[in-house]
Amino acid sequence: MAVALPVLAGTLAYVTWRTRTWLPVISTVVAMALVPTLVAPLQSLIARPGPPPMAPDTGFYPSGHAATAAVAYGLCVLLLRSRRLAYGCVLLNAAVGLGLVRQGYHWPADVLGSWCLSVVLLCAAAYAVSRSSRRSSSGTPSC
Repeated sequence: MAVALPVLAGTLAYVTWRTRTWLPVISTVVAMALVPTLVAPLQSLIARPGPPPMAPDTGFYPSGHAATAAVAYGLCVLLLRSRRLAYGCVLLNAAVGLGLVRQGYHWPADVLGSWCLSVVLLCAAAYAVSRSSRRSSSGTPSC
């Protein structure tokens, strides 16, 4: 969170300044707010124990760290609309997931589960942002 959220904030400020619309801000804030809103109850409900260094604690599935990174960096790619950044985003999130597993903070399934949740959140955000760009390009007032 110490890296992903400031990167997202900078990207969001840049895109808002360039487009002069608030819908990307709203979509981004909602998507990022949904990460802990969805992850925390799932972790409590599933109560999966962590890997040996973290055991006997529970609440490791899905990984909140991996979900935060995936959604934040994914939103940056979505907002900037860059294919090259998309490849970098995939590599960066793979490194985050590998690091979480390698350091013993999560099982691989914890990271994969959070990536699946992230895809759903990013698809919803992409839909909202694409609606705003269609509305503004068709001459209809946008938010």
